[in-house]
Amino acid sequence: MDHDVYDGDVYDGADASGVYNGMAATGLDGVAWQKSRHSNSQGSCVEFARLPGGEVAVRNSRFPDGPALVYTRAEIEAMLLGVKDGEFDHLVAG
Repeated sequence: MDHDVYDGDVYDGADASGVYNGMAATGLDGVAWQKSRHSNSQGSCVEFARLPGGEVAVRNSRFPDGPALVYTRAEIEAMLLGVKDGEFDHLVAG
């Protein structure tokens, strides 16, 4: 999947379903967004949704109408394995 961001005019990297990286999350009709049970009451979290083609969309829960980043399952798997291994802990350390 191409990971270029939509420039607001014409985008030629969309797949057959019209899904592309950086599209408005509201354009992903019929997907079920999920956030972690560790999210706080202020909505400071990211949400994930599995897309019909197998990709995974990610959005900022504070801006649900904003852009959705679209990743392959392999990309999400690599990120989750890194999170589980603690590779990103330094990003939130005091």
